[in-house]
Amino acid sequence: MTIDVPQWAADAAHELPYPLIFCTVSGAHLYGFASVDSDLDLRASHVLPADEVVGLRHGPETLQRGGVRDGVELDVVSHDLLKFAKLLNSRNGYVLEQLLSPLVVVTSPLHAALKELAAGLITRNHTYHYIGFSHSQEKLYAKTGELKPALYTLRVLLTGIHLMRTGQLETDLGVLGTELPYVPDLIAAKRSAEHGPFPAGVAARLAADIPRLRAELEAARDASSLRDRPSEESVSALHDLIVRTRLG
Repeated sequence: MTIDVPQWAADAAHELPYPLIFCTVSGAHLYGFASVDSDLDLRASHVLPADEVVGLRHGPETLQRGGVRDGVELDVVSHDLLKFAKLLNSRNGYVLEQLLSPLVVVTSPLHAALKELAAGLITRNHTYHYIGFSHSQEKLYAKTGELKPALYTLRVLLTGIHLMRTGQLETDLGVLGTELPYVPDLIAAKRSAEHGPFPAGVAARLAADIPRLRAELEAARDASSLRDRPSEESVSALHDLIVRTRLG
């Protein structure tokens, strides 16, 4: 995946008031259909110091910053290590995608250690994240008729199917959607404008394909060789990593 990440992205991430574990690009850029006027979504994890987690005054588990740089709307969200680890140790596909995003703005040895543990935390229950997200995006698409929620619906279903079948995370709709002949037209329309016109004739195809893909995702879950629960070894290693980082 190749996109032009602004040179100032790392500077924006480092403006957060705590040391960063990582910062990656998420959103439409990660999904392969960023438009010329898309926001830049940066997702990160930070480390609160020990004196902000063991006493009465607790530091922020989540930080969020916005703004506009060089005409680009910027959205930065960062979770403290412990909160991020708890989300990672659930069926939250969103934080999994953030951690494993190939669009890396800031990294560290701790980032690499978390990525190594990720495979042992992926389960067939991640399906629930992708099915739930697909329902919310499909409702938004039905309400607005816009390109963005239609693309998000397809992307999350296809990511979930691929994850269940292979155990590997793929988020680029251009890679995932090769068997849907209208996907390139949808992506091209979205890239030209965030709220551009909907390509003619595609709505009927989506009406048939979305429920079919959802059923395919459920079937892929049932047939998946992925475990039902995170590996105990990986969970223990994640716990130890948090403790070492806090005490260190």
